[in-house]
Amino acid sequence: MTAAFDAMKGGLSAGTARAINGQVNSAISAAGTTQGTATALTASDNVVTTAAASSGVILPNSEIGDEYNILNLGANAVTVYPPTSGQVNALSANTGFQLATNTAVKVKKFTATRWMAFLSA
Repeated sequence: MTAAFDAMKGGLSAGTARAINGQVNSAISAAGTTQGTATALTASDNVVTTAAASSGVILPNSEIGDEYNILNLGANAVTVYPPTSGQVNALSANTGFQLATNTAVKVKKFTATRWMAFLSA
């Protein structure tokens, strides 16, 4: 993906370049203990800074091909849930996966309900 800085060098406005590159939410507080009560992610790049035990975040119901990055800098692991009826990797529908502290994941939507998660080391 082109960096917003490079797009602006090519003549795009800062707002257009950021819209193409995606938005960053650098201060997310994970909440809730179920898919229905987890904190909704609203940006393409997400940094969880507060993570109580058993808390979670939920991916948006977005377009096929969309990608989201999540970095967990909180004190506890965070459960990452798909949107309703979604399935991540080989997990059952509506089941979240654990994202450990100081770990990141890229999640991409491949079909109307199927997501793939690519974890960092």
